[in-house]
Amino acid sequence: MAEEKEKEIIGYFTDASGQKQAELRDAEAYNNRGLAYFHKGQYDQAILDFTKALEINPKYEEVYYNRGNVYDEKGQLDQAISDFTKALEINPRYIEAYTNRGFVYLKKNQLDQAISDFTKALEINQSSLEAYNDRGIAYAKKGQNDQAISDFTKVLEINPRYAEAYNNRGLAYSHKGQYDQAISDFNKALEINPRDAEAYNNRGLAKSEKGQLDQAVSDFSKALEINPGYAEAYTNRGITHAKKDQYDQAILDITKALEINPGYAAAYYNRGLTYYLKREYEKSLKDIEKAQSLACQINPKFLEELRKASKRKS
Repeated sequence: MAEEKEKEIIGYFTDASGQKQAELRDAEAYNNRGLAYFHKGQYDQAILDFTKALEINPKYEEVYYNRGNVYDEKGQLDQAISDFTKALEINPRYIEAYTNRGFVYLKKNQLDQAISDFTKALEINQSSLEAYNDRGIAYAKKGQNDQAISDFTKVLEINPRYAEAYNNRGLAYSHKGQYDQAISDFNKALEINPRDAEAYNNRGLAKSEKGQLDQAVSDFSKALEINPGYAEAYTNRGITHAKKDQYDQAILDITKALEINPGYAAAYYNRGLTYYLKREYEKSLKDIEKAQSLACQINPKFLEELRKASKRKS
């Protein structure tokens, strides 16, 4: 139904009579058609319309916001930030522009700027779930897990059914080594959304850290049933198999992860370690060096020992 409405809007502007075409001179009309293109995934056409709207009305903050969202979807993050900033110059209380600019800063790993934007959004609306949740993510990425937990807890006080906040708080507890609390939160997330592959993966990691290896494998397998393209879950299941001395199963899983994501440095590293444990040093060295080429930090002493072992084996 929504798609039919979008087609109707676009057709109205592009195929109608000359009288209706004249309405395109109105900035709102360009904005509306740009939104329709955006929702259809036709981002370049959307940008053209939003830009035209701004030529007509340079003070139209909503259009800067909308164009910023399109740039974000296209991965043009600096342009997105520029447009959100322009929207905020026009309307300094535009909460959505703060939260979305903050999220783009989060993508760019500019964590202090992200936190600043989410905090500003919360000054405008103290009940913004999105701002609390995303600020919590930024704190967690900075290693400030207590602040992260506080923000995720605030989300859950406002909305106890916010599954993502349980998952995020569980990760923060895991980072603090509080695995029982983490598992409790992942359980809650899965009660709310039993199809949350990420929550199964994260619970599997916590159980693995607690030495509950069979349960961890079960969680990773469940994550993969839900999302067969989840490379991280294959890698984590492989690592857990390796902990159980099941090296062949480990290699099969991690190889599957690399089929899904050939640039996955951690997968090369962990498969290399598994080959090392099997004393297949040449294969191990090949994977470890590949991981290093993908910017994975390798212990120099280990790499030196591995190279010596590989030469002895050959």
